[in-house]
Amino acid sequence: MMTLKALRIPVISLIIAFVLMFVLAIIYAHVGAVRIPYRDVWAALTDAKHPSYFIVHQLRLPRILVAILAGFGLAVGGVILQSVIRNPLASPDVIGITKGAGFMAAGVIFLFPKLPSYYLPIAAFIGAFAAFLLLLLLSRRLTLRPSHLALVGIAIGTIFQAGIQYLIVRHPSDINAALLWLSGSLWNRSWNNVYSLLPWIAVLLPIVWANFAKLNVFQLGDEMTTALGVRIGRQRFWLLLLAVSLAGISVSAVGAIGFIGLIAPHIARSLVGGRHQWLIPLAALIGADLMLLGDLVGRVIILPREVPVGIMTAVIGTPYFIYLLRRERRRR
Repeated sequence: MMTLKALRIPVISLIIAFVLMFVLAIIYAHVGAVRIPYRDVWAALTDAKHPSYFIVHQLRLPRILVAILAGFGLAVGGVILQSVIRNPLASPDVIGITKGAGFMAAGVIFLFPKLPSYYLPIAAFIGAFAAFLLLLLLSRRLTLRPSHLALVGIAIGTIFQAGIQYLIVRHPSDINAALLWLSGSLWNRSWNNVYSLLPWIAVLLPIVWANFAKLNVFQLGDEMTTALGVRIGRQRFWLLLLAVSLAGISVSAVGAIGFIGLIAPHIARSLVGGRHQWLIPLAALIGADLMLLGDLVGRVIILPREVPVGIMTAVIGTPYFIYLLRRERRRR
């Protein structure tokens, strides 16, 4: 059992991450092309007759909730991938899942421009699973050695990226919509996007947390895990399927946003270690914080225009990614 002193750090970390998410959401509702005074934010949320009700309730609140839910999904997907594969650089965008979703979404935008908008997230979700199945097929076996999986994932991502570039070259007239989605954006997100994300996140996150003990065991290595009676192939497959489901549904709602699934688990792990009962919820909150922060800065940095949140997370994540690479090199 954990001592009170050992319990204090995870609890404090969770509280700080949650409070930060709440504060960022309030600031998000306040700033923008039209500034809403802080004292009016609550009234604008609850009173339909308030002059700012439409701006806050119909425009900003759905974006806040989509950012939080997608941040949850991408971050927890990254936790699973890094833990099961035992590769600190694994994330949905690094192993090709995000690129697969992007390729299918670009295909819908370019080849079937008259299809209703709700087909886009469906296509992205299918693309994420196609990349996952291709990853399993090329890796040949479900034991998935970390080095093999990372290399195969990079190759798959490169193939899908080449496909995206081909579609852009062949259909330059529709490039604006495609680039907006491929860069990752929360622009024009509505309550429909919230309703499409919420059931998945609400179901999958508790399932992932319920498997925290198995994720902890995977950190011991394949031999020890097998000795403890865990069927590695089957458990790894289902856990990876959970990761791809979370990443796929998140990417389908917000576009090809990178680095959240990479850096949020690392930040959380530096605070609470590898105990997944704490790592999973803390990474989820940090992922939501990064999404809110990235979109908040992107909305106000060049008013009245916006910088897509995917660009802002890349600005935040790239230096951290380089730091991780250098740290892994020093360890070797």
